[in-house]
Amino acid sequence: MFDSDGPPKPVAGRRSLARVFPFLDWWPRVTRQTARADIIAGLSGAMLGLPQGVAFAILAGLPPEYGLYAAMIPPALAALFGSSFHMVAGPTNAVAILLFASLAPIAPAGTPEYIRLVLTVTFLTGAFELAMGIARLGALVNFISHTVLIGFSTGAAILIAASQVKSFFGIPIPAEASFIETLRQLALQIGSLNPWVTAVGVFTLIVGMLARKYVRRVPYMITATLAGSLFAVALDWASSHQSGIRMVGALPSQLPPLSMPDLSLDTLAKTAPTALANTILALTLAIGVGRSIGLKSGQRIDSNQEFIGQGISNVAGSFFSAFPSAGSFNRSGANYEAGARTPLASVFSSLFLALIVLVVAPLAAYLPYASVAAMLFLIAYGLIDVTRIRAVLRTDRAEAGVMVVTLLAALFLGLATAIYAGVILSLLLFLNKAARPGIRDVKPDYRGNTFNFDADTGLPDCPQLKMLRINGSIFFGAVEHVEDAFHRVDAEEPRQKHLLIVASGINLVDISGAELLAREARRRRAIGGGLYLYFVKDAVRDVLERGGYMEAIGRENVFSPKDDVIGEIYRRLDSAVCRASTARIFSECNVRLPNGEPRPLVRS
Repeated sequence: MFDSDGPPKPVAGRRSLARVFPFLDWWPRVTRQTARADIIAGLSGAMLGLPQGVAFAILAGLPPEYGLYAAMIPPALAALFGSSFHMVAGPTNAVAILLFASLAPIAPAGTPEYIRLVLTVTFLTGAFELAMGIARLGALVNFISHTVLIGFSTGAAILIAASQVKSFFGIPIPAEASFIETLRQLALQIGSLNPWVTAVGVFTLIVGMLARKYVRRVPYMITATLAGSLFAVALDWASSHQSGIRMVGALPSQLPPLSMPDLSLDTLAKTAPTALANTILALTLAIGVGRSIGLKSGQRIDSNQEFIGQGISNVAGSFFSAFPSAGSFNRSGANYEAGARTPLASVFSSLFLALIVLVVAPLAAYLPYASVAAMLFLIAYGLIDVTRIRAVLRTDRAEAGVMVVTLLAALFLGLATAIYAGVILSLLLFLNKAARPGIRDVKPDYRGNTFNFDADTGLPDCPQLKMLRINGSIFFGAVEHVEDAFHRVDAEEPRQKHLLIVASGINLVDISGAELLAREARRRRAIGGGLYLYFVKDAVRDVLERGGYMEAIGRENVFSPKDDVIGEIYRRLDSAVCRASTARIFSECNVRLPNGEPRPLVRS
């Protein structure tokens, strides 16, 4: 997608300003050709944003027009102050269902009190995002594993479908009903389904599936919406207006009205947990969408700048009646495929959507809730990545556990809790793995002029020298595991008083790890042996030097890859033990004893 000269490079005179106004970096590349491409992409995005905005607002428990408000000003600001050329922010299904699941127990959905809470969540989400971006905490998103996102997306998809059961079948189910209660009510009322409403939902669903597969030039949601609306009007006429098909109703033909989030301490206390969970989710979506599109376009995404862009868009959105926005997979993919060249495409999309709302908003009076439910069923189905779920289940039991726990938490404890549970569990599993670095029994392997230590040489153990390779960091959480391995050497072979650590796989040693090495060195000297380190990395050596631990270990016991480590240690072994041993795994064993006494070759 980039021109032959690559991504735009900041002009020296604008670099400082570009940190505050990142659009100054790409503005010089805007030409007639790019503007034309961005206008076309923006028009396509606006057409897709109309039905999505209505559907996601209903999903969030808000009046339909609030989804359109969220698709106007926030996407433009996120594009101007973010780093991605193609990502489009705005209302998303995951954020919508998180809002509804978290706030519906506090206030009835759709009421002024509920809307006030949503606007406060929008403001807090933006404030959290902006603060994290300014503090350059973009790397924190990397700690949210893909399995957490898979479990969360699957749980959100099931909850989306469950929340629309009442609209799809025309049965009364309380808005605040849990997942289990929704299934229970569906089972109890299965014989009382409204056939007219269900017919509209099924018809819209079928048209949407066919349109997504065969009519790719027009967004399938638009095709399904129009078809469902016409079908509903026809059925209502055929039933002499006794069908019971509920319509969304005419939307106000107006631009986003000014609003004010409630920043009272009581409201902040109620909404802060939801805002924090929403921040984690929104930033993960933004970075995930931006990076996935960036892989196709060849653009590198600045996580910190995306945090700032998302933060500004949500803070501003809270004053223009918008619920929290995030990176949209659907609209971002459509934007890229439509040929967008710069972030101006998102700005054009917002402008076109505002014009469309002013013209066609009254037509929403003919949009049935059953059709909206059918579209959300399709969206929910698309969120379930069966291929990746199967891959996780086959590949790693621990990661599969994280995915399942996140999914179950989403269904039974809420989406906000699901994010926390998934992140905490994945971090605990990571720490558990890090706390158990790989420790392998190795032997010397001479390959020409290169000296290596391998685990599969087939050589027996030396009766006096144990050789271990540690692959992982020796930090406070891993000290006990490593120390247990050291003491196991004594338990299995008391004569192995000398211990060689092949340290090429140790990337980090903290104070606890350094103290362990120093303590082990003193212990082994006390029993007549020694601790030796081979191939120590510079970062590890610096810690040992700065903390004074090198004196305890002994600089003469730390060897570089160029040193004859085995030859040096061999001279320190007990000649009497070597004389009685038939295990000759070193080349020196066949030449002389450690004291220099010649030794005859062993004949086979």
